[in-house]
Amino acid sequence: MTEPLCWEATYAIALALKRAHPDVDLHHVSLQMIFDWTVALPEFQDEPALANDGILAAIYQDWFEETIHER
Repeated sequence: MTEPLCWEATYAIALALKRAHPDVDLHHVSLQMIFDWTVALPEFQDEPALANDGILAAIYQDWFEETIHER
C-alpha cells in the first residue's frame, strides 16, 4: 500500500504524476492541469482547497527536474 499524498509532499506528487502521465510534454502543462491531475491521484488525500500557485509550481519544478535528469 502506498503512502497517502498531501500538498506538502511536492516531490512525491511529482513522481506520482510522472508515473501517471509518462508521455506528457511539460512545456504544455499548466498549473490547473497539475492541480486536476494531483487531486485525481488515488493516493492523494489532502484538502484540494489548500492548493496554491506556489505548491503547484513546486510540484511542476520537481517533475521537470526529474524528467531532465533521466535524459
